[in-house]
Amino acid sequence: MIARLRGSVIEAWPDRLVVDARGVGYEVHIPVSTYDRLQAVEGMQVDLRTHLQVREHAHTLYGFATEEERDLFVMLIERVTGIGPAIAMAVLSGMPVQRFKGCVVSGNTTELARIKGIGKKTAERIVLELKDKVGVADTWQDAAAGAVSPAAADAELALIALGYKQVDARKAVRKVIESEPTAAVEVLVRGALRLMQS
Repeated sequence: MIARLRGSVIEAWPDRLVVDARGVGYEVHIPVSTYDRLQAVEGMQVDLRTHLQVREHAHTLYGFATEEERDLFVMLIERVTGIGPAIAMAVLSGMPVQRFKGCVVSGNTTELARIKGIGKKTAERIVLELKDKVGVADTWQDAAAGAVSPAAADAELALIALGYKQVDARKAVRKVIESEPTAAVEVLVRGALRLMQS
């Protein structure tokens, strides 16, 4: 699995980049949000969080400017029935991550349905499955209300994206925070994984 890609841009389009990493040119599909954030031009150095989608006839690499974008992408394709990479990229291109979270928490399917490629039924399925099956909306709501720190919320969401239940993820992250109150997201995730696997 290719999880991160660092190198210089050889070619740039709003939906994809070709990144030279030590002499190998990787074609990376990106959402418009990543393109806008990077303002990528030829020769520019980039550091992308990536997700490799392996299919029978293709290996497709998706790249994101932030872990938050990548986590949402993975969550959509792995946790919501009928959502593939194309629709997940449309979601990221169609609205900022924070706005998407707000729509899920509030059940605003009308705004979600305005994203290209998402109809009313798909928007309803996104809200239903992210709220009920995963518990993601609870984490987003708690983070917005200040009930959990941004680092704890991000760690919790990363663990949910890995397939852990929200309740178990929150419990493990809280235990790590007790011993390391100012820990970064990566430290919280690693510590929580150690606790849940022991």
